Amino acid sequence: MFGKIGYPSTMTNRRRFLIGSTAVAAIPFLASPAAASPGGSVIAYVGSRTTKTFNSTGRGITVWRVSRGGWEQIQLVTADDGDPSTPTPPDAIPINPTFLAFAPSGRFLYSVHGNATKVSSFAIAPDTGLLTWLNTVDTGNSNPVHVAVDPTGRWVVVAHLNTAGSVVSLPIHADGSLGEVAGVLNPPGTPGPHKSAQLGPNPHHAPFDLTGRWVVVCDRGLDRVFVARLDPTTGQLTLNDPGWATSREIDGPRHIAFNPQLPYAYVANELRSTVTAYRWDAAKGVLSPHRTVSATAPDMVTNSRVGEIEVAPSGRFVYVSNRSGTGDDTPSGPAPDTIGVFRVDPRTGDLSPVEWVSTQGLRPRHFALAPDGRLLYAENEVTNTIVEFAVDQSSGRLRLTGAVIDTGSPTCVVFRRT
Repeated sequence: MFGKIGYPSTMTNRRRFLIGSTAVAAIPFLASPAAASPGGSVIAYVGSRTTKTFNSTGRGITVWRVSRGGWEQIQLVTADDGDPSTPTPPDAIPINPTFLAFAPSGRFLYSVHGNATKVSSFAIAPDTGLLTWLNTVDTGNSNPVHVAVDPTGRWVVVAHLNTAGSVVSLPIHADGSLGEVAGVLNPPGTPGPHKSAQLGPNPHHAPFDLTGRWVVVCDRGLDRVFVARLDPTTGQLTLNDPGWATSREIDGPRHIAFNPQLPYAYVANELRSTVTAYRWDAAKGVLSPHRTVSATAPDMVTNSRVGEIEVAPSGRFVYVSNRSGTGDDTPSGPAPDTIGVFRVDPRTGDLSPVEWVSTQGLRPRHFALAPDGRLLYAENEVTNTIVEFAVDQSSGRLRLTGAVIDTGSPTCVVFRRT
């Protein structure tokens, strides 16, 4: 029923990327994510918003072959545009495939559909990286914004951002398809005082920690970061004891990133545009906040909200995206948005600013580091570009390579080697 998927023969941003190729040769610390073994290549999967609600121009999930010569689009998984006045392709996946996650085996891809109530599963061809739709399942709640896969590859966990947000688990079948909702976690607490963004529980991010033992939930509405367990047999989600760390009111915890080298985690607080450093006791599942810094530059005096946060593979640097405006449906700009770069103190885990770098566009809801940490890709949702930066491994600083990929309303990108 959703079988038709497009395979364009030559949809490429080669001209703009070739401009960046000259810069690539001149930057000694740059290593392309496509610099894999001679027998493999890197495939990028980009999710995008597709509805008119946010003036979106995305068309679904696009699949790209990445090389030093450019990003070549090799597949489009079409999406329903959500507009009742236009025909819906009979093979369209639900709207807004806005966040993507791989199974640990690399054989399957999962996508939530923002502003809908669905999550979809896809099989990945091992040799080409192309997608085949498997199934789409109702999550039982609206506006799923994040999906994570447990380390065993048996469960997905989905977070819902709305005035009665929840976190749910769904089983993964042997063929990679999804079953019905098995576990539901309704975060407890009193909403924060923000009059429009904190009307109830707002889970925005529910990843597993690096040990795979804990599900850590950033709740924007309750000003709390929850820690929960996933029962590997039943899929039930239960809060740890203690079940959460409380942040300042109107912090609005959005996303968390764990340091792969040190016992610290970092939470991007959307509503205050700050980052809080936490000590992370992985044995007990306990977060302890100890310092908060501004995510934006000192001369940033207009409204801004953070988007994504990541820690470099070395554990030495933290990156956070800053979006101008006061929400996804408000005007951005006029100045380009930024990625903040922070240095990690190896003794305390505290952050100190290194620089703020323009993303060359508007509303970087998400960005992604290449697996080796040598490239960073900022996705400018409003200005429809993915901009490539080289990452200096000694300073953490970002430098434009000149590579720009044009694609409609990008909100998530993940990489996989064939």
